[in-house]
Amino acid sequence: MVRFEPLTSPEPLFPKPKSGGEGRLVVVSNRVPVPSASGSPAAGGLAVALNAALQQRGGFWFGWSGKVSEEETPLEVHDFGHVSYAVTDLSQRDIDEYYAGFANRALWPVCHYRLDLTEISANDTAGYFRVNEFFARRLATLLKPDDVIWVHDYHFIPLAAYLRQMGFENRIGFFLHIPWAPYDVSSALPAYQTVLSGMTRYDVIGFQTRRDLENFTRCLEQENMAREVGGGCWEADGRTFRVGAFPIGIETDLFRQEAREAKSNSLVRRMRASMEDRHLIIGVDRLDYSKGIRQRIAAFSCMLERFPQMRNRVTFLQITPKSRSEVPEYIRMQHEVAEQAGWTNGKFGDVDWTPVRYINKAVSRTSLAGLYRTARVGMVTPLRDGMNLVAKEYVASQRGTDPGVLVLSRFAGAAAELDSALLVNPYDTEATANAIVRALEMSLEERKERWRAMMDKLRANTVDHWCASFLSVLAQERACLSSDAAERQDDGALEPAIGRTAAHFGGSWTGYRRN
Repeated sequence: MVRFEPLTSPEPLFPKPKSGGEGRLVVVSNRVPVPSASGSPAAGGLAVALNAALQQRGGFWFGWSGKVSEEETPLEVHDFGHVSYAVTDLSQRDIDEYYAGFANRALWPVCHYRLDLTEISANDTAGYFRVNEFFARRLATLLKPDDVIWVHDYHFIPLAAYLRQMGFENRIGFFLHIPWAPYDVSSALPAYQTVLSGMTRYDVIGFQTRRDLENFTRCLEQENMAREVGGGCWEADGRTFRVGAFPIGIETDLFRQEAREAKSNSLVRRMRASMEDRHLIIGVDRLDYSKGIRQRIAAFSCMLERFPQMRNRVTFLQITPKSRSEVPEYIRMQHEVAEQAGWTNGKFGDVDWTPVRYINKAVSRTSLAGLYRTARVGMVTPLRDGMNLVAKEYVASQRGTDPGVLVLSRFAGAAAELDSALLVNPYDTEATANAIVRALEMSLEERKERWRAMMDKLRANTVDHWCASFLSVLAQERACLSSDAAERQDDGALEPAIGRTAAHFGGSWTGYRRN
């Protein structure tokens, strides 16, 4: 039986922040990209951008170490310049319930509109909140009153609520990297009202697209949980918060440079040599049911069936590193995708031509940049995605004099910006097959026109711009406060953040014990 125990101290444990000045930046994410011994941050635009922001104003990056420990070990802190990386271990029970359980078998499928794959478990739900409280208490030992906290993604939705309950009044922002589903879907989430209420404890809540933002605010309205006060601001329980769409970008110019330099990369050279005179179609995705990989290979097969003149003229390369191998749905999917690729090769292949090359391992960023640049068609066709940076990387890597064509799912967040791609419904196999042929046969003039339109947007919205935009809004401490709300907050009338929502879960759910 799961025990629900309230926090023992109702009084704030920490002092109120001082006014004025710019505090440290504190980044919170499930995994922390601790730099190598040389101090180089992990590869990837997000890690680079956040590391740059941390270096600029000082601060630390906090989260899970990736290690399992059955004992409560001390925080592990790595210092590099003005930035520290603070990580904590988790127990196997924590990982099973918080990460593999609620986060990836409830939150992830619901947010990706897959109610059929959602599993509801009281133990997993309790574990998710318990581990969030554990993270909050560990983070609390590191915080200073002026720190600005930026929490990332679905693993830590309740984190601000726990910090508020402990008395912290720091500016806390939250960015959801995955979609937020509409009310009829998201309300199927276990402890839905409690999760939703927890999000209102942040000062700024960011989403990838306007669609996700509107889905979220409609959920607030449906539950009568908050009221809009104008200018992107909402009020809940006497405190205000801002919501907005902040579509994440990439390091556009740097990625273009990597793609140009990758012509000497050994993997890229081998791939080009093996292609002979064939066109390359490329797909790059983590192994996940939201990515539509099986449907994509089926569309490629349909194209070969309906357009036999394309046989032996194209090769489809699908790079799919494994992920979340502990979750049964992902093990099942790995077999299904491999079977789909094998069926296609068995039906259409020849002794000198393998239609689908399916790779289940990671490829370096430089190699990917070079492969993107080689490909005539980039297939980015998720069934649902918050943004999908592969689409942006593919466009950025292309030669301006002879660019490839992006075939993009209209259900990817990137479609809101990259509307000059060939937009497809990934559930429609024949229409996607037609789009592949259109991309292969598109004139150079049209390819250039579409590419230029997308590049203009990529250059205007880089990952650095995204980072600066969010932090700028988060820094606007009282921009949302109506006069009556401000008066109530100044009078100290803010109730504990979590306690009032306990009824939504059928009892007090605060204070889950870690062991």
